Amino acid sequence: MASIGNFFRRSLRRSGRREGKEEASAAENNPSRMPQGKPGERSSVLYSAGQFFFEYLVVVSLKKMSDGRYEPKITYQFPKRENLLKGQKEEEERLLQAIPLFCFPDGNNWAPVTEFTSETFSFVLTNVDGSRKIGYCRRLLPSGRGVRLPEVFCIISCLGCFGLFSKILDEVEKRRQISMAVIYPFMQGLRESPFPAPGKTVTIKSFIPESGTELIELTRPVDAHLEHVEFQALLQRLSPHLILHIFASAVLERRLIFLAEELSVLSQCIHAVAALLYPFTWAHTYIPVVPECLLDTVCCPTPFMVGIQMRHLERVLDQPMEEALIVDLCEGKILRAVGDEEEILPVKLQNEMLTSLNRHNNNNNVHTSEQVNTLVSEAFVQFFVRMVGHYASHIKWSKNGLGIFQERAFCKAITSKTNRKFVKKFVKTNMFSLFIEEAEKSRIPQEAYFQQKITEYHEQKKHRRDS
Repeated sequence: MASIGNFFRRSLRRSGRREGKEEASAAENNPSRMPQGKPGERSSVLYSAGQFFFEYLVVVSLKKMSDGRYEPKITYQFPKRENLLKGQKEEEERLLQAIPLFCFPDGNNWAPVTEFTSETFSFVLTNVDGSRKIGYCRRLLPSGRGVRLPEVFCIISCLGCFGLFSKILDEVEKRRQISMAVIYPFMQGLRESPFPAPGKTVTIKSFIPESGTELIELTRPVDAHLEHVEFQALLQRLSPHLILHIFASAVLERRLIFLAEELSVLSQCIHAVAALLYPFTWAHTYIPVVPECLLDTVCCPTPFMVGIQMRHLERVLDQPMEEALIVDLCEGKILRAVGDEEEILPVKLQNEMLTSLNRHNNNNNVHTSEQVNTLVSEAFVQFFVRMVGHYASHIKWSKNGLGIFQERAFCKAITSKTNRKFVKKFVKTNMFSLFIEEAEKSRIPQEAYFQQKITEYHEQKKHRRDS
């Protein structure tokens, strides 16, 4: 267990580091912008069309040990990975050793039951090279008579699209109630199908005994930056006012702990909070559902965003932590705060975001998940457009095609004192540094949607001046 803890302490931190002599020199002149730790990727997940839907499907079952406790073990894996290089094989073995902990993060206190409500949740594993894998889980009670133990079907993929994978798990669960043998051809057909482009649909043919051949349509959302999130889960449990406090803490990369009993609530809400940061990416420890055996490994002095089951509340409160925000998702309240959350964001923009979120809550015409995601995302994207949307104007390009960000001029260009005060803090964060590092590599913006919103904002300003 200690080796797994060491693995996660080392690998579950995503951050960036400037490399090369020119970049090192720039960092020496501006050391506060130098991120620490392992090299990290800009995007939190991969979204390219044409990839495999998933790397593998595993089934995790509870096995009774000699002392009477139950331990989660992988009992099925599809496909079996072969011909891996030594380093790949070792990394794979560590990940496969860790997956059962995240499928049953609530410890060993299990007993056979006759009824169990299926639950869907997800987790994220980050390799030492910064690449990420997402585990989409469905915990269910297999069909049968008498008392039984729940099991978890976990799809491992590098693709972030929670709604789509939830539908896949629905199909897996339906087949599990018939026979494990019916799952294999469905997953084989899925693996042979390319991941669709945004807004496109892929159709899977699948045969089910007594039902015949079914056509299963899997559609990818149009907006790629929203396909891995459900903001409704957050809005149902927290007031707009508290959501802004959480957003403010996340923007300054503080420690955030979310508490709930249901695994689905934890994973949905934490993914939603991380998505509020778009076009930026949370650059530190990120564990939507922390396994019980790893609780002590995440309460470290560095920033983190984690989800912990409510039963561990006392253990969490006993941990010595500075600049931490502890959120109770069951009661919709903050249990511990720094105290300055109201003062972090510029008042005018904070009020505008609050108005936008309240308008959503009072709008009975908004029903679909896509509409909710678009409206909520728009409020926070506009915040970043107005705060840092002028960043590209302050990248100086050299003859070799590399850019150098002019931080002082960037901050000085902000006329509002309250806005400038916030931005001077924000530019010191890892998430901003990682964003700028990517922007310095190419004149082509890395986040097309964000750039589109910046362009629209400037056009609207010009139109107001001319009218």
